[in-house]
Amino acid sequence: MGQIIQFGKVMAMRDRKLCAQRREHARRGFSLIECGALVLVLSMVGMTVGPSIQSVRTSMRGAASTANLQSVGFGAAMYAGSNQGRLFGYSWRADESYIMPDGLEISPSTSIGAAQAQNTEILQRWTGRFKGPYKMITAPSRLPHKRFSHLVLRDFIGYSATDTRFIDPADADQFVWHSNPLDYRIGSTVPYANGIPGGYDDDARWVNGAVKQRWAFASSYQVVPSAWQSDGPNRYLPVATTPNLFTGGPFVDLASGRNITEVSYPSQKVWMHEEFDRDGKAPLYFGYDQARAEKLMFDGSVNSWASGDANVAVVPEYGFSAWTQRYVPLDTFPVPMGGLGDAAEVHQRYRWTYRGLKGVDYGNAVPKRGPRVRNR
Repeated sequence: MGQIIQFGKVMAMRDRKLCAQRREHARRGFSLIECGALVLVLSMVGMTVGPSIQSVRTSMRGAASTANLQSVGFGAAMYAGSNQGRLFGYSWRADESYIMPDGLEISPSTSIGAAQAQNTEILQRWTGRFKGPYKMITAPSRLPHKRFSHLVLRDFIGYSATDTRFIDPADADQFVWHSNPLDYRIGSTVPYANGIPGGYDDDARWVNGAVKQRWAFASSYQVVPSAWQSDGPNRYLPVATTPNLFTGGPFVDLASGRNITEVSYPSQKVWMHEEFDRDGKAPLYFGYDQARAEKLMFDGSVNSWASGDANVAVVPEYGFSAWTQRYVPLDTFPVPMGGLGDAAEVHQRYRWTYRGLKGVDYGNAVPKRGPRVRNR
């Protein structure tokens, strides 16, 4: 019996020592070796899981962008069905009278002036900003078609002011501007709110207040020019020094619009497209061969075919060679592959399709790849 008691005392003493050692170890924390091992394990887990998470995130954004464009295509078909087959776009006409939300009656003298007024009327009515310091005012220096044609479709469908289907899920800047529509003055992040930085498009009209207040309502997806104007002979054309501006006379007819029946190859013709492929390591302007921007075709399908697989751009008014030009970014937008000031030229691809709305963007087309056209 004494031996058993003695053995119990020894075991109890050992347990107390072990408990004391554990408490001391807990107070000491991890040793350097243990910390190093833990960091190594976590790093290995991060290297394994990180790319997978990024891949999933990219895939989800791509799927969301596809869903956005499919929804837009469905809405556009509804618009055409209710408007004698017309493609959505500005429809106000020159020399006709219109009443603005503030009660002012206007009568634009040109087709572009009518489109600018219609753009303002939609924004004033949506936002209620038709008076006061944040009043939506007409931007006389810009075509509203390239970045704002979607407002007509949005107004027709009746999407809410908070709807984001016209924003690429990977376009973080546009989401910020959309969420802060009154934040466009000095100190904000909207393009040119803080002046004209070097290396970016330096047209002085970008700093106009009417231009800056509209960024909150812009779209990541652009409508091809042939969908909102005729194929010629009197139309707006690209500006050689920048892909962000068009040039044209005051007598270009923008109110007639285009009809869905004018599209000869709906499955091969781009209707709307992301300006940038934002799903890669760095956002790429759509004109680069390797860019895979999401595109809504005229048959309602959506794809991310490589720009390099598309037929080259041709502007007949400038000759029948391939139309290329430098990508000059707007303030805050992704820079060229070679950095600011990169002189490399890129094809404008499906933006300027040979034969316009009846042209073919992917598939057989004439002319095929021709010599590059230098900036004029």
